[in-house]
Amino acid sequence: MQITFRCDPNLLETLPRPLPARQALPDWLRSMPPWAFSDLHGQKIRTVKQCPPFVDAMAYGFVIPLPCDVRVDGGQLDWDWDLPPLSIAEHPRSPISFHVPAQVTGTPMHAAHSMIVKFNSYWTIELEPGWSLFAMHPVNRTDLPFRLLSGLVDSDRFSDVGIFFPALWTDHGFCGVLQKGTPVAQVFAVPRETLTAVYAAMTPEEGRQYAATTRAVLSKPGVYRKQYRARRAV
Repeated sequence: MQITFRCDPNLLETLPRPLPARQALPDWLRSMPPWAFSDLHGQKIRTVKQCPPFVDAMAYGFVIPLPCDVRVDGGQLDWDWDLPPLSIAEHPRSPISFHVPAQVTGTPMHAAHSMIVKFNSYWTIELEPGWSLFAMHPVNRTDLPFRLLSGLVDSDRFSDVGIFFPALWTDHGFCGVLQKGTPVAQVFAVPRETLTAVYAAMTPEEGRQYAATTRAVLSKPGVYRKQYRARRAV
């Protein structure tokens, strides 16, 4: 499976590249403790740092980085980005544009004061035939002051232009800088093949295996990681 990112040739050497999400894990995940004291339990318990599904979801696919610093103050966004002349006249030059609140009328996201930003993509994304691109908010990144709206694009067929990533601005009190390289979207390929659901009762053997696995997982840490988790590339 190959994913191909393309950009204007005049940006190829300077534009931040989409990164495998594993290489863009946040500092707070790296520095958080693996154990923390629980008042409810009266002892130390494992944190989500020791939960492979939590971490693997954050490390899945690619992240699209913000191409330059964006300053935010009082709901105003501005930036200084000295773009070179681009070879494609229709290409956006602004890293961010906007949607009006009316575009989410009828959704829980709509409010008169809603600010919906649109992260402009400087990369086109092409997938192999039969695959679509799922774009979503960077997984478990509630620390970001926006919430990306999820979307599904048939990027095996639609790959001539970049995908724009709309996001609801959630932290209206945020004042500071969104730094260049901040992940604005997490993307990964999904097959368009339709899944067929099968519903069945557990067999006696499957019931015994359910009980045995449950006992093993509750008895000691690391059972899933050591016995079931698939090996992943670094």
